[in-house]
Amino acid sequence: MRYLRIVCIVSMVVLMIGTAGNAVAGNKRIMSIRAAKVMAERGLVESIYGLKLRATESVENMVAASFEGTTESKTKAMIKGIKYEEVVYEPETDIAKVTAVVRLPSITNIDGEVLDLHNKEFRRVGFATSTPSQAGPLKALRAAELDAYKQLIKQVVGFQLESHTSVENYMLKSDTVKTKVMATIYMAQLVEYGWDDYGDAFVKFQLNVKDISEMLGEPIACDEEFIEVEGQGAQDDDFKNVQQKQANQGQQQAPAQK
Repeated sequence: MRYLRIVCIVSMVVLMIGTAGNAVAGNKRIMSIRAAKVMAERGLVESIYGLKLRATESVENMVAASFEGTTESKTKAMIKGIKYEEVVYEPETDIAKVTAVVRLPSITNIDGEVLDLHNKEFRRVGFATSTPSQAGPLKALRAAELDAYKQLIKQVVGFQLESHTSVENYMLKSDTVKTKVMATIYMAQLVEYGWDDYGDAFVKFQLNVKDISEMLGEPIACDEEFIEVEGQGAQDDDFKNVQQKQANQGQQQAPAQK
């Protein structure tokens, strides 16, 4: 009996080793999933507690090649009770997708305001990969998120615009337009995201004005119940080619003007 028991144990160990050998070994899958969880957690913090955002855009002489746009954001908060209702990993692309969910009774948001959330459920999706060559679509999605936050702030909070135009002899000599955004935004709900045929990403955020008004305990000056915006993000910087072409044309024209 003792011999038979040892044989059975050895057989089980061999079976387990053989089964593990057929699966993908290593920590790449684990790391991608864990990173995706962190991305989803950040999304929840940004949606619930809020984020600070600073952005500028400028156009000179109405030429798109002169366009410059920068956006920066930061957030910080303590959060607990997050659960993950969906974890998906694709071995072929090494991309992990995680859906994080949390219910909170109340919070103190990024502006120091106490919000009664009435145990409302919040949900955000996070993506990550351990393979740098696969990160393009995910980076584009994050860029689209920040663009959507910026568009939401411009709709709700407003923005500053500066314009300088010079005309000489009835002809436009110079024209510069700049916009600046520096504000906080919170309670933005993700309603849709994806990628188009070119690989560029889009993100749609929605702000429920009525919910925020109830949470703050005071009315918000807005005629609409929902405010929805769409942000965009690109994988490849082919815009550099346009800028370089414009710079080369400027260099070629410079000697002739002298």
